[in-house]
Amino acid sequence: MLGLIAAFLTSFVLTLLIIRLKHLHQHLSADANLSGPQKFHKVAVPRIGGISIACGLFAAVLTKTISLGPGHQGIILLICAIPTFAIGLTEDLTKKIGVKQRLLFTAVSAACFIYALGPKITSLDIPFFDLLFTIPFFGMLLTIFAITGLANAYNIIDGFNGLSSMVGIITLLALAYVAYLLGDITIIFLSLVMAGAILGFFIWNYPQGLIFLGDGGAYLIGFWIGALSVWLCFAHREISPWFALLINGYPIMETLFTIYRRRIHQNSNPGAPDGIHFHTLIYRRILQAKHFDSALSANARTAPYLWTLAGLSIAPAVLWWQSTPILIEAYALFVITYVWLYSKIVRFKTPSWMHL
Repeated sequence: MLGLIAAFLTSFVLTLLIIRLKHLHQHLSADANLSGPQKFHKVAVPRIGGISIACGLFAAVLTKTISLGPGHQGIILLICAIPTFAIGLTEDLTKKIGVKQRLLFTAVSAACFIYALGPKITSLDIPFFDLLFTIPFFGMLLTIFAITGLANAYNIIDGFNGLSSMVGIITLLALAYVAYLLGDITIIFLSLVMAGAILGFFIWNYPQGLIFLGDGGAYLIGFWIGALSVWLCFAHREISPWFALLINGYPIMETLFTIYRRRIHQNSNPGAPDGIHFHTLIYRRILQAKHFDSALSANARTAPYLWTLAGLSIAPAVLWWQSTPILIEAYALFVITYVWLYSKIVRFKTPSWMHL
């Protein structure tokens, strides 16, 4: 409990200070590009919310380290997260770091996590595919790929106020709940303190958008959740490996569908920004079309649609975390739902029940 309080208060207060003192740092920290395909704010806003979350995590882990010593797994995981957070924050401040560099540094963080703490993917519960895990280093490479991909996925869905951060909080609470059922105190602690740190930021980010998560924050959240997802399944083999896939269903699906759409339909670079992500379509085709009082109002109304979508994959994962067949069926249903909704919205045939 002390760690959770420390994470929340540190993040909350530091975020407030960043906002209040933005005149001192906005020449470096503010997102002043208002015309890009993924830009929906009207004034320059600091995009260094990741600093608050990282400091909140540090404060929480420090409370644990004081009692358990410097070898505590929380401080080790936090150290492993430094490369991915550092490269993301560098991009936030310089706007000169490409996707490949960010992915490389995140892969380094993932490799450090595996080396220092040991967890990795060892099975997918698919008989013939699982033979691949007999190949040396296959499980390690797959784990690095999965964690790196999820970190990037959280950056992709970070398009509107409160979207990526609340999806992260919901996912972390799901991890904490299953860890609680299994009595895993470490995963409970690491999940809740990250959720607390994000919440301290979220209060200032949603709905007003006074500060943005930035690449540093998005990559840190994605890495942390990816690492804990792998760790929980590795430590408790009774958990289906599809649990980790399903609780992260929305950001994973958004990323895979983006790659498919850009490569197959547009023949363009999958890493380039565009304006037809699922969340962007909801804003432009459903909410902006209603002519709300301001762009901010439409922006704030976008995230709850995606929180609900994320919940459609997280709920069955929490309910049937031990059953691979059910989780595979649930993920297939989620993919079908995602593609159906996307195709309807992009063709201007949005279901009437989405026009709330």
